[in-house]
Amino acid sequence: MTEIKIVKNDGYIVSYTISGHTGYGEEGYDILCSAISFISQTVILSLNEVCKIKSEDINFKIEDGYLGVCLNFDLPKEKMECSEIVMNTMLTGFKSLLEGYPDHITLNIEEVDL
Repeated sequence: MTEIKIVKNDGYIVSYTISGHTGYGEEGYDILCSAISFISQTVILSLNEVCKIKSEDINFKIEDGYLGVCLNFDLPKEKMECSEIVMNTMLTGFKSLLEGYPDHITLNIEEVDL
């Protein structure tokens, strides 16, 4: 089971973590894990390339079966608005995968006050 956690602050998605393998297919050949990985890693690239958020303002950790991403909290409003478009696109993809594979993915969205 893959657990996806989205954290929002003030309405903006500021971090996400993905952990575990879906168990949908053989590890290393699991198309569902690949889809989740593709979506989540494309977000990191898009935050940098599309939103022009510097790499040092995107904290991330990648390990086998784990990805954690957190934006610095003092980004300018225009960069946060751009990141929100990218992050919501990611969330849309995750929700679509969850709908098709509910036995292999969990999605939790939490609002926090930072």
